[in-house]
Amino acid sequence: MFGKAPKPLTCGFGLQIGAGEVYPELNFTLPTMLLDETSWPSVVSHYEEIGEMIRRAAKRLHLPGLMVEFELLPPMTERAEWGAEITAVLHRHLKQAHEEIGLPCALRVTPTDIRDITRPPELRSGKAWEEMCRSFDQCAEAGADVLSIESVGGKEVNDEAMMYGDIEGVVFALGVLAPRDMEFLWNEIVALCAARNVVPGADSACGFANTAMQLSSQGMLPEVFAAVIRAASAVRSLVAYECGAVGPSKDCAYEGPILKSITGSPIAMEGKSASCAHFSPVGNVAAAMCDLWSNESVQNIRLLSGSAPEAYLELLAYDCRLFNKARESGTERTYQKLLVDSDVHESPQALVLSPESTFRIASAITKESSHYRRTVAAAREAISVIRDATMQHELRLRAREAQWLDKLGRSFDALPEKEEGLMKAMIERYGHLFSPESYGL
Repeated sequence: MFGKAPKPLTCGFGLQIGAGEVYPELNFTLPTMLLDETSWPSVVSHYEEIGEMIRRAAKRLHLPGLMVEFELLPPMTERAEWGAEITAVLHRHLKQAHEEIGLPCALRVTPTDIRDITRPPELRSGKAWEEMCRSFDQCAEAGADVLSIESVGGKEVNDEAMMYGDIEGVVFALGVLAPRDMEFLWNEIVALCAARNVVPGADSACGFANTAMQLSSQGMLPEVFAAVIRAASAVRSLVAYECGAVGPSKDCAYEGPILKSITGSPIAMEGKSASCAHFSPVGNVAAAMCDLWSNESVQNIRLLSGSAPEAYLELLAYDCRLFNKARESGTERTYQKLLVDSDVHESPQALVLSPESTFRIASAITKESSHYRRTVAAAREAISVIRDATMQHELRLRAREAQWLDKLGRSFDALPEKEEGLMKAMIERYGHLFSPESYGL
């Protein structure tokens, strides 16, 4: 259910997430501009302007609470002091809003995973790894309340396998490589958060499943393939929680409802009010179980009404009022059903995010013990969900999509029982793309 999580979380300036209300999570970025030494004063002024806007709009909109996310751009991660400076700016404005109007609020900071700057990516050592670690540490010291990341381990193989429709390659990337990187990375992040007294948030399979979603929207991948990748990607994101992350999940992690089903932790989601960042077929169903409702990201540009971040904060605020009024009036089940029913009959990608579907997929994951078997189980259950809906005439697939669904079913049924059965062939096929040492292989 939206607004309610079995394991609610308190962070920042008294913001309680998953304790009964849905709050906005505002995300923003710079307009198109050069980012270097000469432009840095202008960069800082943009974030000062956004901070002032947040204080002003929070009062105007009578916000009951707010999460702000600062996603670092790559140069801000590569130069840790830059990311820390902006973190301090936003922290100062949120503290002032809390002191002036009593706003419960928190700041999530998400450094960029810059480890894939080299090819093959060097994930466990090297300059990029050291710079990223410094970024996490300095942002934590500067005032971050929650630390998150959109990690890239396994993406170098997944991208190529996905484009060729190679099921074995996708499973190898998502179920063998990515979880190994997640375990290494999140043990480090959780330890750092403990040392700095910061909440270890969560990860996102954005680089995997959202890439598939966007490719399918361009006709470059079948929708059913993207839907199955969405379900399978939850396993690598779950590893963060196994290492000690507590949420809230990242807004771009559409696998969030599966994670919430398994862990009980609160989640952030994005949908119709994130169309400033990207289009999707899941605009309403994505809201059905959220605890934070996000706009993904919007550039700090001028609109007729005012700045784009302020306009999108208003959109989110009104969305959240409706969530919370539904809960307050006891009609949350009806409202949730409307959100779900408006989407799930239109796309298999929306279908696999319904409460019923995510519970089925979560149950399939928890019946298995290894990351590889969990990934395969999640994908097979997503195929069953789509197949059941088509047989019951709740979802109509085009002929090409139906053919692909059958192909996916056969391919997943043919996978070996254990990852060792894939290893030799995948190293031969994709060994030029990844470094075994980066995954402890």
